[in-house]
Amino acid sequence: MKKRHAFRAWFYFRQGWALYFAFIVSAINTMVTTYYLAIEKEPILKQIFPSFSIYLFILSIIGVPTLVAVGYIHFKRIPAFQSEADITTESNPYYYKVPPGYWREVYTPIYLVMTKLLIKSINNEKLTEAEINEITELQKKLDVLIKGGYIGKPPTKSFSSTFDEKDE
Repeated sequence: MKKRHAFRAWFYFRQGWALYFAFIVSAINTMVTTYYLAIEKEPILKQIFPSFSIYLFILSIIGVPTLVAVGYIHFKRIPAFQSEADITTESNPYYYKVPPGYWREVYTPIYLVMTKLLIKSINNEKLTEAEINEITELQKKLDVLIKGGYIGKPPTKSFSSTFDEKDE
């Protein structure tokens, strides 16, 4: 379990570093470097950007929409995102088995019950008391999900289950 916590901490560290810290630091570094090493030393550019704050303002007006467009193109227009999604799908074990939680405890059992009901219906058979109880329990779990509750026991303590133990 401690090994798992270490890997979770490593994952959160990488997310914080890559998405926030490194992004902000690299953006500031790029702006400071380009202004003080390139623009400030070139008289023509210095006339266009007389101060660092004006440079930041103009760069923001032009840069933010440009970067939004580049991000859009990355996701919608070039095959890079599709390739990334393919790799993520291939490496995620839950694409090849039923994930824990509501899929394992509610949705997949419902599909199984529906196929049993279909076969019974085709053969003109009646439901047994055990099958009716199984369907009733699944309906209770679905109702909990519909109301925004949790099904099962999440692996973290940050979630609270609204499905009573006695109802399971």
